[in-house]
Amino acid sequence: MAQLTFHGAARQVTGSMHLLEANGKLIALDCGLFQGRRADSRALNRRHPCDPASLHAVVVSHAHIDHTGRLPLLVRDGFSGVIHTTPATRDLSAILLVDSAHIQAEDAKFLNKKRHPEHEPEVEPLYEEADAVQAVRQMQSSPYQRWFKVAHGVHARYFDAGHMLGSAGIEVEITEGEGRKQVLVFSGDVGRWSVPILRDPAPLPECDYLICESTYGGRVTDAVADLPARLAEVVRRTIARDGRVIIPAFSVGRTQTILYTLRQLFVSGELQRVPVYVDSPMAVNATEIFRLHPECYDRGARDFAARDGGLLHDPAFRFVQDVEESKRITRRRSACVVISASGMCEAGRILHHLKHSVRHERNTILIVGFQAAHTLGRRIVEREEFVKIYGERIKLQAEIAVLNGFSSHADAHELRRHTDPLIGRCRRVFLVHGEPDQAGALQETMLRAGHTAVDVPEMGAAFALD
Repeated sequence: MAQLTFHGAARQVTGSMHLLEANGKLIALDCGLFQGRRADSRALNRRHPCDPASLHAVVVSHAHIDHTGRLPLLVRDGFSGVIHTTPATRDLSAILLVDSAHIQAEDAKFLNKKRHPEHEPEVEPLYEEADAVQAVRQMQSSPYQRWFKVAHGVHARYFDAGHMLGSAGIEVEITEGEGRKQVLVFSGDVGRWSVPILRDPAPLPECDYLICESTYGGRVTDAVADLPARLAEVVRRTIARDGRVIIPAFSVGRTQTILYTLRQLFVSGELQRVPVYVDSPMAVNATEIFRLHPECYDRGARDFAARDGGLLHDPAFRFVQDVEESKRITRRRSACVVISASGMCEAGRILHHLKHSVRHERNTILIVGFQAAHTLGRRIVEREEFVKIYGERIKLQAEIAVLNGFSSHADAHELRRHTDPLIGRCRRVFLVHGEPDQAGALQETMLRAGHTAVDVPEMGAAFALD
């Protein structure tokens, strides 16, 4: 009998990992990094739910680090099986995982400077660049809607989740015993409808069991159609006071969506061109990978690129790789837009821009995505009077603007739209990748709608797929 156990993104939004045991084989759906409070997340990240050598395969939904970030650790500690991805996910993982290794090394270096040698052991990075490279070598890619073998009696195929370039839901067909079949579907992270660049999420396949994300399970976000005008207004009023707009954004997905929207505004004349700095080497590389995968674009993006000479490049855009050029941006006194990583303000060059910008009223910090609990991004969204950046306590005086509609996660209404067709066709639903209030709200909504069994599993909870 197959069994499903939840080892990440259970009543939280990071560390995605769900273990499927079928026909004597262990298969992981995702293997993501936990993020948030440093001590807690480091402890969680170092703990494997099983002996990595006993794991047969990993099937990855998409390239975001909270879904892939522990793959190098898994490989380092003995996993030698296949990591299944879509083609775009493999290409993006090649840069994301190496970058993650660099962050692990820098984080360990920083903590070792602060530790007390007599009382605290030396901190080691979770993994090194060589481990990340090996993880990518073990990846095999399959396009959407093509079945591939995961293990004996276990086959899977990807369907478009509309969340980011190459993102996918996973349909798993399990054959046990005398040909008895069951279907498990993992939604992955579900995107929004009518967002720029990407296609809409494909319908969920009919299934016996569904693992569904619930990031915004109890929240309604801004309408997608309103976002260009609202972004233009934030930029206009900040530029009018000669300020800078600082946008913390994930290097993959969110940065490209913002660039595409700004380019549309510039081309249409709705917004005067102003320097836009993309200050993230990974974002620069990811933008090039976007150009390699037009098969993931929706029709509107393909038509715009053909008609207006490019999707993500504009005379106003400056793509910054060099550290010295990054420093010059912080010393700039005239108006501009800066897009930098990380998206939750936990690491990377965005911290330097925030440190130089949050104390001035003329500037705007524009939040365009979900901010997990205990992150600097969440403290900014909650408008705490003081924020700590690089150990310095700084008064938060910049304008704070939030455009949640740029989120790549479906909101409560969209999740209903996605899951309602399975009412009466799915035996049991498991809600993951949501803080307890959001998962609980979606659970209540789905039960009222007619789903017969909806669980919000705790970490380590196991369920028989009988």
